[in-house]
Parts: sequence; C-alpha cells; structure tokens
Amino acid sequence: MADAKADVEALMDSAIPFAEQMLREHGEFLPFGAAMRTGGEIVSVAAHDGNDQPPSADLIELLRDGFRRSGKSGEFLATAIIYDVRVRSPSAAQVTDAIAAALDHKDNYSVIVFFPYTLNDGELEFGESFAQAGESHIFGE
Repeated sequence: MADAKADVEALMDSAIPFAEQMLREHGEFLPFGAAMRTGGEIVSVAAHDGNDQPPSADLIELLRDGFRRSGKSGEFLATAIIYDVRVRSPSAAQVTDAIAAALDHKDNYSVIVFFPYTLNDGELEFGESFAQAGESHIFGE
C-alpha cells in the first residue's frame, strides 16, 4: 500500500500546480486529469465534450470513462482527476472553495484530497488540506 500511496502522491504533486496556475491566471479551471503509466511516466489528460462551457460533472465523467478503459487495459497504474469544488473543511464551519484531487491506484487505493483556497486579486492562499476515502471509480469497478 505504501507504493500505491507514493504513486498517487507523485501524480497529485505533478498535477496540482496546473490547477493553481489556472486559478491565479483565470480564477477558475475545468476538470482535468493526469495518469501514471505502468512504467512510472506521468501524462496529462484532458476531456472535451464539444461544448464551449461544458458542465464540470460531464467532464469528470468523461475522464472517469477514459481512465476506466485505460485501467482495464493495463495502461495506467494510477489516475488523478483534478476539479474545483465547494466543500466544508473539517477545521472550519463555513463552506469554502477547494481544489479536489480524486486519486485512484490499481492496488485498491482510492482517496480524495482537498486543498481549500481563497483567491483575492490573483493571490492564492491555501488553508489546511484534508482527505477522505475515495470511491474507487477507476480500478474498483
């Protein structure tokens, strides 16, 4: 399990900076993905449904579908879907914006890590991150 956790952490660490950049430059970002191939190579993954302003839920489902197919074929060892959410942090009473990283590994490891943030005039400040069990959408089905 330690290797699975290390793999998804490496994947998350490679993907989160892009979300941060998009927030600083545009104040938002569309859901996107990243995956670790079985050899350890990390690749970026995007989804598009043909619409100029697609609903985030649709893009997340497109990413999941593609990752499921690639996971079943053995192409990917781990996947990450990065998206923007509103969430209640365990340490705060109010709901806040957060970057969510839904991480799945073929070795039955699934977690969602949340990075609460505030954005003021392009300045991004992060609160305390937290995690919850994932739903094993990619390799668990």
